[in-house]
Amino acid sequence: MRVRKIILSVLLIAFITPDAFCQSEVLKGVINSLARYKQHKEIKYLAAAKKSIDSLLAVNNDTTNFEKNVYLAVVNSSVLYVDSLNSLNQSPTLLSRTTRLMDRLADNRKKSLFKEDLSFAAACLANTYLRNGFNYLAKSDIINAQRQLLTAKRFAPDFKQVDAYLAYVNASLGNLSAAASFYDNLADDITADHIEAASSVYKAVGDTVKAIKLLERFRKKLPENNFILLDAANIYNNKQNYTSLEPLIPGLLDISQNNPDIVFVAANCYDRLGKYDKAEKLYLKAVELNDASYNPIFNLGLLYLKKSTLKDGSEGRNLANATTWLEKATEIAPNNMNCLEVLRLLYKQTDNKTQLDKINNKLKQLIN
Repeated sequence: MRVRKIILSVLLIAFITPDAFCQSEVLKGVINSLARYKQHKEIKYLAAAKKSIDSLLAVNNDTTNFEKNVYLAVVNSSVLYVDSLNSLNQSPTLLSRTTRLMDRLADNRKKSLFKEDLSFAAACLANTYLRNGFNYLAKSDIINAQRQLLTAKRFAPDFKQVDAYLAYVNASLGNLSAAASFYDNLADDITADHIEAASSVYKAVGDTVKAIKLLERFRKKLPENNFILLDAANIYNNKQNYTSLEPLIPGLLDISQNNPDIVFVAANCYDRLGKYDKAEKLYLKAVELNDASYNPIFNLGLLYLKKSTLKDGSEGRNLANATTWLEKATEIAPNNMNCLEVLRLLYKQTDNKTQLDKINNKLKQLIN
C-alpha cells in the first residue's frame, strides 16, 4: 500500500480554530493569539498563545482551573498539529502530557460547557497521532504505527478512514480477524487500494459474503474500477453463482475481450445458464485466442453434445461438431478420463464401433 498516498488522503481535517471561545478576561491574551493565528497562519501567534497559557497556569500554581486547562489543551494540541517540525522547540513529552490532560478533562463533569473546544483539541491530537502513525509506516515500523493509529481512533472515533489504516496494519501483522473487523467500518471515500486490501482480507478469513458485499457497494460508486469488477466476477465464478456473474460479463468483455481466460469464464457462465448460442460464440473466441487450451475446447465439445438433445433438426450437425471438438481435446490431454468417458458415450451413441473399441482399450490401460 502506498504510504505517501495514504498520508495525502487522510490529513484533510483542516486547522479550524473554534469561532466562539468563552470571552474570559483572564484568557483574553490566549484567545487573541489563537484568533491571530487563524487569520494569518503564522506560527509565532501559536507560540504567543502557548506562552500566555503557560504563564496563567504558573501564577499561583493554578493547575486545577478547568477553563484554563481546556485552553491549555487547545493550545498544546494546536501546536502539536501545526508545528510538525517542532520549530518552537517544545518538550518531547508535550504530546504525552497533552494526551493525559485530555483524558482528565474528558472525565470532568464540566466538559459539556466546553464541548466545542475539547472536540477541536481532540481533532488536533487525532491528526497528530495519524501523522506519527504514517511516519512509522513509512519506516515499516508496524507495531508503533498501530499504537499511534489506535490513539488517533480514540480521539476521532467517528473518523472512519482511521479504520482502514488500522485494518491495514493488523493485516500486515497477520491479525486477519482484527483487520476484517476494522474493514467492516469502511468509509465511503476510501481509495481503491483499501478496497483491494479489504477484499483480500475477507477472502483470507473465508468470508466471501462480506467480500462480495464490499465489492458490490463500491462497484456502484467506482464503475470504472477494473479490479472491483474482476474480483467480484472471480468470486461469483468460484462459487458457481452464474446468475450473479451474468450481469458482469459485458463489463468484463469490454476490458478483457482478448484475454482467453476471461472469455472462457464468460462462455462458461452462459453455458451454465443454458444460453448456448452466446456460449458457443465465446468458446470459439477463447479457442481462437489460445488454441492450446484444453478447457474451452472440451467445453465446446460438451456444448454441442448438449445441443444435440434439443431435437431442433440439427442433431446430426451438433453430434459431428461434438466429436470434432472432443477429439481435439484428447489431442491436448490424451489421458484425461473425463474427456475419454464422454467420447466413449458419444461413439456409442453414433455407433462408431472402431473408435469405441479404441477408447475402451485406452480406458482399460489407464484404469489398470
